[in-house]
Amino acid sequence: MINEYEEKTKHPAGGWPALILLILLLLAGIAGAIIGFVLSDDYPALVALSVVCIIVIIVTCIMFAGLCVIDPNEAIVLVFFGRYLYTVAQDGFYFVNPLAKKNKISLKARTLVNDKQKVNDERGNPVEIGVVVIWRIVNTASAMFKVENYHSYITTQADSAIRNVARQYPYDVDEGKEEMSLRGSSQEIARQLQTELQERVEIAGIEILEARISHLAYAPEIAAAMLQRQQAEAIVQARQKIVDGAVGMVEMALGKLSESNIVSLDDERKAQMVSNLLVVLCGNKDAQPIVNSGTIY
Repeated sequence: MINEYEEKTKHPAGGWPALILLILLLLAGIAGAIIGFVLSDDYPALVALSVVCIIVIIVTCIMFAGLCVIDPNEAIVLVFFGRYLYTVAQDGFYFVNPLAKKNKISLKARTLVNDKQKVNDERGNPVEIGVVVIWRIVNTASAMFKVENYHSYITTQADSAIRNVARQYPYDVDEGKEEMSLRGSSQEIARQLQTELQERVEIAGIEILEARISHLAYAPEIAAAMLQRQQAEAIVQARQKIVDGAVGMVEMALGKLSESNIVSLDDERKAQMVSNLLVVLCGNKDAQPIVNSGTIY
């Protein structure tokens, strides 16, 4: 079981007062060491002063390692001999434990562009899908100590999450159906992907700000066949609308002729007229009219 690490934030001592004090100590140590060595022949006791000043110089140089600068939207995680001390997340110039290891972490929002990968949709069709994930670190302790590498961790989890979400829905659905699909319900799919990915990376102290599909297409091996299918469906739908409109126009024409008493047609002539009108209205090419100069009977 992974150990629980609660993030502990702390506002350490300011860096400028510490820097001034360290510089004064360093100058005093150097001056004392020089005076002790110069006057050691006349005053042997000053040799001890020189040794003390050298120790002060060494310690002061070590203390300089405690000065650190934190940029906006950055933090440092301090680890002292294997023990987590605290996190400094406020930007500025500070003085911290000089012997502690300082791990700098960016708190800025970052973008993960997931490479296109081939997955099977709910119907088993291979599709290529890619996602863009906007994320940031909100718990520095979890990001540092609960996972080996949070960059590779979120990349792996994004691959797994998109595969799991994509296989639950078809690429596309027939017109008239209210079923969710990868192409027709991109916003809903993106929200589900964000929710599932957030659950997976919670352990690493990562917050998912946004997840959306950036690329979606049939795999190359079936793209041509699926294109023909889509074209066929479009042609059928177009023909259906043309026929519906033509039938309505024929019905309207017969109704107008009957209301105006322009001509009286028997059932056979009405059938012939309907046939001619449908040919004109539904044909792919312009009809060639034939002028009848005689009687219609």
